[in-house]
Amino acid sequence: MMDFIHFQHPESVHWVWVVLVLGVAGAGLIVRRQDKLNAFMAVTMQRRLLSQPSRIRRFVQLLFFVLCGVACVFALMRPQIVRQEAVPVSRHAANIYVLLDVSRSMLATDVVPSRLERAKAEIRDMLPSFTTHHVGLIAFAGRATVLSPLTMDHGFFRLVLDTASPQSVTLGGTNMGDAIRKATQFLSGHEGPKVILLVTDGEDHDSYPLEAAQEARQAGVVIVAVGFGSEAGSRIEVLDRATGTKKRVLDGAGREVVSKLDGELLRKIAMATNGVYVPAATGVLDLDDIMKRHILPLVDEANEVRMREVKVELFQWFIALGMLFFLGFILLESRWWLRHAQVHHEDREGGAA
Repeated sequence: MMDFIHFQHPESVHWVWVVLVLGVAGAGLIVRRQDKLNAFMAVTMQRRLLSQPSRIRRFVQLLFFVLCGVACVFALMRPQIVRQEAVPVSRHAANIYVLLDVSRSMLATDVVPSRLERAKAEIRDMLPSFTTHHVGLIAFAGRATVLSPLTMDHGFFRLVLDTASPQSVTLGGTNMGDAIRKATQFLSGHEGPKVILLVTDGEDHDSYPLEAAQEARQAGVVIVAVGFGSEAGSRIEVLDRATGTKKRVLDGAGREVVSKLDGELLRKIAMATNGVYVPAATGVLDLDDIMKRHILPLVDEANEVRMREVKVELFQWFIALGMLFFLGFILLESRWWLRHAQVHHEDREGGAA
């Protein structure tokens, strides 16, 4: 829609009649005064004996006074430019649970500095885009633990995210299915869009995550799966608290444990809920971009567009204009201007003579 001018106090326009009456009265006084002076003294004598402004200058001065008054009246009316802008309005805040894999396989260093630390850094960078939505955090390994319930207190969310580690969960392993079921259970009691952001390397120890994804779909939950790690596999190193050095994780037979990204499983989990799978692998990942491309379109389905008015005030411009006219009025009244006009008039008479 086109912009238009609106007056906040249109009733103030009646003050313009007061200004016009004063202007007419002032013009009458100028004419009457000049006529009386002409009847008492000749024009030539007036110029030689009296130091006074000319009639034209008085009318110009009166015009400045009237224009100053009119500008002030417009300022009192508070003119505004009104613009119509389309803004998205959310009917419901979205509910987003971040499922973060904190199993020892996420300590693999095929992603620098490790899969887990890289995932936590990316989630932190993504938080500013969730300012109007509820967000929660579930850490999972052999079991799922709620570190943060759904909240809009992103400072608290960031605090518990920073502390997430393999020690956040008491049981080792990777139980992805139980994490999805727990998040689905908490999300099912909320209105609005429901999204699970699953951040993991995709390894699972027989927790039936595909069945859990089907349950999530029935509850109206969409899963966005982000897979960290290399499909070729990477050895896992953990910090030995006793010696302060890193040592490789071994299985029961004494062989080095190699963790591989199971991208196919994550893709199936996401597709089961009509979600998306994002293979981060070991490359550079921008979770904020993933959120804008894949998560926000899911959330925005519950949004609507409304028109709102944006008003830009103009009264200050009319006040400034009124001050300029008043300054002109003062200058025409000043003695310097009068002396300057008189000297100019004498010079013209002397030149004519």
